[in-house]
This record gives sequence, C-alpha cells and structure tokens, in this order.
Amino acid sequence: MEILEKSSTPVTPHINFNPKTGVMLIQGRAIPQNAEEFWGPVLKWFYAYSIAPQSNTKLVFNMEYYNNSSSRQILFLLHKLNELKEQGYNASVLWKYTTEDKEMKEAGYDFSCMVEVPFEFEVVNVEKDEIYK
Repeated sequence: MEILEKSSTPVTPHINFNPKTGVMLIQGRAIPQNAEEFWGPVLKWFYAYSIAPQSNTKLVFNMEYYNNSSSRQILFLLHKLNELKEQGYNASVLWKYTTEDKEMKEAGYDFSCMVEVPFEFEVVNVEKDEIYK
C-alpha cells in the first residue's frame, strides 16, 4: 500500500497517511465546496488500510478550521479508527491546537466523547502561520 499524500490548498488540508508507520496526519483547513469529493478518496484509502493495519495507528489532527460537512467526514474516519481499536489494535488520536484556539480544543474534546479511541491533546505554541504549513 502506498502513502496517501495530498498537498494543502486554501480550502483543503494537507494529508499524509503512511501505512508503514501507521501515522496519519491531517493538517490545515478543511472547507471544501464538496466535502465528499475531497474526503471520499481519503476514507477509501483508510478503509483499505484497516484491512491489514499496523499494530499502532495514530491519527494526528492539526487543524486550523473545518466546516460542518468536513466534520462529518472526520467523524467517519474516527469511527473506522474506533473499529480498529475494537479489533484489538492500538489506535489513538493526537489533537493539536494553539493556545488561542479554544474552539479547536473544544472540538477535539467533543470528538473524543463520540468514540472509544484515546485522545491526547497537545498545545502548539508557535505562530499560527507556521503550524499549518
């Protein structure tokens, strides 16, 4: 299985899903006009990965902003990660946010209540423009 790499745009996040390390990074803004068009291939890739995943899978979210339709797609991804945990794999989420971004911190806590996957929260203390490159 190949690495899934998508460069960020003003309306879509950077995606780097590495099947060899089990680390899946989503970083930036997720406000695509058609969320299913953007997220469909990402979810399809992750579903294929989940057939034979690494023993440890970690989703790393370093989001600046996402819209409601992307939120639903992120939840689909978290539910699939939850299935890995239920199958006995180590699955976790690292949710990053800046000290100023209380909404993003709260969003991470909201997602953590919807799945059984353990969440770790990390405050990123650098300039906002540098975080989401």
